[in-house]
Amino acid sequence: MKKPFLLLIAIAMVIGAHAQAAPAAHGPRISFDKELHDFDTIPQGGDGHCEFVLTNTGDEPLIVSNFQSSCGCLVPWYEKEPVFPGKTTILKARYDTNRVGPFQKSLTLTTNAVDRPTVVLRIKGVVKPNAVEVAPPDGGEVPDR
Repeated sequence: MKKPFLLLIAIAMVIGAHAQAAPAAHGPRISFDKELHDFDTIPQGGDGHCEFVLTNTGDEPLIVSNFQSSCGCLVPWYEKEPVFPGKTTILKARYDTNRVGPFQKSLTLTTNAVDRPTVVLRIKGVVKPNAVEVAPPDGGEVPDR
C-alpha cells in the first residue's frame, strides 16, 4: 500500500514541476536590444537621450500600461499603440545632463507580456563639468607662452 502511494506522490511532483517550468503557450512576449544604456562620459549639458528597442516575440498584441522613471531627472516616453506580434517599438528616455557626476537610474516598464510583465531598464554614466575659462585677475589678456 505504501509503494503505490509514494509512486502517486512522485508522479504528482513531476507533473507539478513540469507545469511550472512550461512557458505559457499564447500571449505577448517581450524582448529588448539592450536593457542597459551606458552613456560612458558625457559633457554637462550634452545629449542625454537614449532608446531601447522593444520587440513583441509573442503571438498576441503587447500593451504597455506604464513606463516610469526612478526620479524626475529622467523622463521616459513611449508609443501608446499596441505592439503587434513580430513588430517593434522604441522606448525613449532623456536624462538631465546638467547634473554633474556619476549616475545610475532606472526605468520600470509594465506590460501585458506573459513572460516578463515588469522589466527594469537602466541607464548609467558620468556627467563631466564643462571647462570654465578663467580670466586674468587684472582683466587683461592672457599672455602667450
